[in-house]
Amino acid sequence: MPRFVYTSVLYLIVPFVPLRLLWRGLRQPAYLKHWRERFGFYAMKSDKPVIWLHCVSVGETRAAEPLVKLLQQRHPQHQILITHSTPTGRETGEQLFGNTVLRVYLPYDLPDAVGRFLRHFKPEIGMLMETELWFNLIAACKQRNIPLLLVNARLSQKSAHGYAQASKLTAQGLASLSAIAAQTDIDAERLQNLGAGNVKVMGNIKFDVNPPADAIEKGQQLRDLLGKNRPVFLAASTRDGEETLILDAITALQIPNLLTVIVPRHPQRFDEVGNLLKKRGIHFQRRSQLNADLPLTTQVVLGDSMGEMFTYYAACDVAFIGGSLLPLGGQNLIEACTMSKPVLIGPHTFNFTLATEQAIAAKAAWRVKNTDDLVTALQRLFGDSELRQSMSWAALNFSQSASGATERIADLVDQYLG
Repeated sequence: MPRFVYTSVLYLIVPFVPLRLLWRGLRQPAYLKHWRERFGFYAMKSDKPVIWLHCVSVGETRAAEPLVKLLQQRHPQHQILITHSTPTGRETGEQLFGNTVLRVYLPYDLPDAVGRFLRHFKPEIGMLMETELWFNLIAACKQRNIPLLLVNARLSQKSAHGYAQASKLTAQGLASLSAIAAQTDIDAERLQNLGAGNVKVMGNIKFDVNPPADAIEKGQQLRDLLGKNRPVFLAASTRDGEETLILDAITALQIPNLLTVIVPRHPQRFDEVGNLLKKRGIHFQRRSQLNADLPLTTQVVLGDSMGEMFTYYAACDVAFIGGSLLPLGGQNLIEACTMSKPVLIGPHTFNFTLATEQAIAAKAAWRVKNTDDLVTALQRLFGDSELRQSMSWAALNFSQSASGATERIADLVDQYLG
């Protein structure tokens, strides 16, 4: 009965889906493509047995990179299929894996649509990344005896409370999963409290992210353009409303020749942030148009490129991780630590609670409460090169201390693939 009600609500919403796609397509034209896939109709097929992994958007896709590559090494006779929910996730998959994987949209969680998806690709095993619970999809996999795993699973207190509002539906869905690989003991406990079984703590595969082999070289090339001797502050993965706070902070700083690089989390906001910089009268340059050394009068570089986050980290002196100054849950700080950079992060990190607390405890990161705190922290770090170096080493050590989740999850997959 709970799933019947859930499905009925979805069918009531379906007539409005094209309007939503059209509306989103006004800002991001990629939403106007591949509509048929969202309803379970696909042109591409695989002539190999399929290992399927669902990565909603950019963050999950990047996090899955080491797992995908390890599964390709262990199971060369299989085809990896990655499903997404957003165009940016799909584009990131193309950048990371090229034509070595199949990439399509996961259909909406309608019984007929997910049925078509499973009949078309016939996956031998499926994996959902992090907190993606699609109840009709889970039921369809169980009905067809397709092992379905929830991997790198995390569940914030807020999300747990939300799922608890539909306790019977959630418990039924979680109990139908073949296995759950939780990031932490806290995540495992919250999942079990909601009705999950067969939960094992395996760590966070985001700690296993390996920078591209040329990340340092490309970072140095970018730094040469930005200015070898200029202090460079990176505001990475910023969200709506945060850029204003960051600009307020850098305006208050007393750091000669400081250059700030702002990289919005979502590419559809590049122009929006550019307009904000114009309104504030800030002399800025877009990364996409950067082909010569910057003049000292340039105050900000707008990072309007995709797939260069490791390059940005390599080119900066200090990195702030966005989504955390406002109550948005924060973003992943592990990539910055992997590139051995001092990290600043705001007060709102409920999406990455444990990793953030561990980084702070390791002296790899500082938490800033607000704009004034950010000003103080930047003033101190850019005024003390030994302190920056100490945090850099701590960040690198921290990123290397908690690896291994990818291997453990791959071992779990192997159990179901025989």
